[in-house]
Amino acid sequence: MSRIHTVFQRLQADGRKALIPFVTAGFPAPGLSLPLMHALVEGGADIIELGVPFSDPMADGPTIQRASERALAQGMSLRKVLDIVRAFRATDAATPVVLMGYANPIEAMGAERFVAEARAAGVDGVLVVDYPPEECATFADTAKAGGLDPIFLLAPTSSAQRFADVARAGSGYIYYVSLKGVTGSGKLDVDEVARRIPQIRAAVGMPVGVGFGIRDAESARRIGAVADAVVIGSRIIEEIENNPGAEVACVTAFMRGIRAALDGLAPAKGEAQ
Repeated sequence: MSRIHTVFQRLQADGRKALIPFVTAGFPAPGLSLPLMHALVEGGADIIELGVPFSDPMADGPTIQRASERALAQGMSLRKVLDIVRAFRATDAATPVVLMGYANPIEAMGAERFVAEARAAGVDGVLVVDYPPEECATFADTAKAGGLDPIFLLAPTSSAQRFADVARAGSGYIYYVSLKGVTGSGKLDVDEVARRIPQIRAAVGMPVGVGFGIRDAESARRIGAVADAVVIGSRIIEEIENNPGAEVACVTAFMRGIRAALDGLAPAKGEAQ
């Protein structure tokens, strides 16, 4: 049983929702990645999505693009991201880590080698934005065989066929993109998300995390009321940008606010669900 599956199983038993923050590896400086990951956990993260910086992202808005550019300028690479995960695992054996990025660095390393090295480093899952499920059966099978959960995106425009493709290729959880656009853009329509989540759950048979457009405790609470997990990225990057010298403390405080909002949704253990 994967760490990701274990986390969702435990949270479901406790009547709680998963909090999945995103940070870009190497931002704002390579030496801060490890302390920031631990700060996310201290603040209440259940799973960490660790961004692998890439020079030509297609789904990331300007905030995460800036973070990636800064990380790349300081020499961050896929191998160094794996080193960060390895260092994280030295003191945290429980929190799942999902690498989120693009296909080019994986193709350059080779899929089989990437899966083996990622698993050895302590990675639990991988979300490759430009690996559509209908075109990457071999990679998904390689990942699963190597102990990694291949995680896929679904969007408001996704078809029934895409649902079926994701159900076949994916594992761990589904990342539902709540907006038509890039990260950090648009206005969140919670009613529309609430309408779509049951359809997705029924089609894919996996927990559904929702991201894009969640920026504060209130939006997290509203999404947490209908989804299995809340994913927050751009807003955390902004906290880091806006608090130079105090990045770790501000991220911990921000996360605690989101965690409190999500836990406020849940009945006490043993109460009626």
